[in-house]
Amino acid sequence: MRLISPSVLSADFGRLNEEVDIINRSEADFLHVDVMDGVFVPNISFGFPVMKALKARSQKPLDVHLMIVSPEKYVERFCDAGAWSVGFHLEAVDDPMPALQLIRNKGVRTCLTVNPDIDIHRLDPYLGEVDMVLIMSVFAGFGGQSFIPETLGRVRYIRSEIDRRGLDTLIEVDGGINTKNAKDVFDAGADVLVAGSAVFQASDPLKAVQMMKHG
Repeated sequence: MRLISPSVLSADFGRLNEEVDIINRSEADFLHVDVMDGVFVPNISFGFPVMKALKARSQKPLDVHLMIVSPEKYVERFCDAGAWSVGFHLEAVDDPMPALQLIRNKGVRTCLTVNPDIDIHRLDPYLGEVDMVLIMSVFAGFGGQSFIPETLGRVRYIRSEIDRRGLDTLIEVDGGINTKNAKDVFDAGADVLVAGSAVFQASDPLKAVQMMKHG
């Protein structure tokens, strides 16, 4: 499976409707929504008003990535705001199951995320409990970072575990994805690639999505 989820964090917010319309016309499968609180990560992005605006404009499902503390306090509101999936960081909670259950109760897909410095084996107990895992290939918080090559080994490990258990859990990878490395990440076992600047800052965003998806 080769799915692309452009990150709106890299869009021109002065032209947000136009930027979303570009993604609507593209072969992208989702629109990735990065929510940052300035506490869990040293950056602040946007919240519910922008989320609702994106929902009203986007023809693609909204793939929401929460980089926040206490995600259990907010996951239901993001579900209600129109999320197709809601993910949060495993390292942001003591036990992810209560927040996952809140998302599931809303009929929204669940996702668990880990930063590059988190032991990938910590995802093992939850692979059968979520619809998707998001493996960060940069440290969460800022767009435009370079892909960490060691991520490929982490993706291969999770792919082998999912296949060994016969699960249908999707693997998403986020950070430094571009037209040059997308094939390698897909070949390692990823299902969904998040790309920000490689799409929104490309001279031809539609072509960039196409190249990552089919290259």
